[in-house]
Amino acid sequence: MKIGIIGTRGIPNQYGGFEQFAEHFSTRMAERGHEVIVYTSHKHSYTAATYKNVRLVRCYDPEKVLGTVGQFIYDFNCIRDSRGQGFDVILQLGYTSSTIWSWLFPKSAILVTNMDGLEWSRAKYNKLTQYFLTHAEKWGVMYSDYLVADSRGIQDYLKGKFNADAVLVTYGAELFNATGEETGVMGQFALKSNEYDLLIARFEPENNIETILNAYRDFASRKLVLVGNYNNTPFGRRMYAAYSKHSHICFAGPIFDTAALNELRHHSRIYLHGHSAGGTNPSLLEAMGCGALICAHDNIFNRYVLGSDAYYFGDADSLRALLAKKLLKESHETFLANNKRKIQHDHNWDVITDTIESYFNRWKYGEACQQVLYTI
Repeated sequence: MKIGIIGTRGIPNQYGGFEQFAEHFSTRMAERGHEVIVYTSHKHSYTAATYKNVRLVRCYDPEKVLGTVGQFIYDFNCIRDSRGQGFDVILQLGYTSSTIWSWLFPKSAILVTNMDGLEWSRAKYNKLTQYFLTHAEKWGVMYSDYLVADSRGIQDYLKGKFNADAVLVTYGAELFNATGEETGVMGQFALKSNEYDLLIARFEPENNIETILNAYRDFASRKLVLVGNYNNTPFGRRMYAAYSKHSHICFAGPIFDTAALNELRHHSRIYLHGHSAGGTNPSLLEAMGCGALICAHDNIFNRYVLGSDAYYFGDADSLRALLAKKLLKESHETFLANNKRKIQHDHNWDVITDTIESYFNRWKYGEACQQVLYTI
């Protein structure tokens, strides 16, 4: 089967969740003998023509020059190239800037769209952009042959709003087993095991970063480390200007090395997860796989993943109340064990690849599909 993956900045992952999914899924499918192409930004630092037997097609991406408009041009360039590739299946990851070109997708390919989260609800967008995104979401549903949801919350939303059936395929993660070998990241930021709290996120309002910072401002005895590129958005720069003056709040900047990130997660006292705009978030799964004690924003998407094996906050006051309890990992072994078990059974990359491959075979060849039911 020839498969195209569109909607990411490319692999290997240097950006976010869709890129991580594309890397894990595409390389596993290539190992199984499928011909896989991942569309990649021409700006990506990895310049080889293939990555672990996955072919990379580099397309012109003017986002750095044109901003958001550049994303639409990049998607157009990728979709235009797909017309001559002879794909059996095209997997479209997201819809924010690609679905206006949906009519250009090759009619001979099956178009499968992962609908991501509730993009129109993101606070970083103005009213006009949010209005456009409600239409982009509708086009994504209308033009796709099949839909994928990474969360039961998104699956229910698509059924309720569009009467559209989406198959449930969550993201994956891997268990982190500490070996005693260190990457040096702890020393780089003068950190000691179980003596700091951690937040890994893009600096966007819907990730509740300001809520978390507001709560920590009053807890000078608790060190908070934030990993993410605060310098590439106005919101991030505003957060840095307002909170970096507090010595117990450390803006670590972006870190892409997986081993270093896992080390930080594993040794953290608590892991803060503020994402609220929908879907199953890969960074949350990674924290679960690292045995982190998680305090998450209280919404249906996070609760679907974590269940009762985490603490939840809704605002700065409720987070302050949690911090005042001085939570300890060693008192929550059941939380940690249950979350690791979910990663092993519900978010296993090989099982996820089995599931998607089975769907692709059914949709392309009419073969029976053995759907994996996830218990979240």
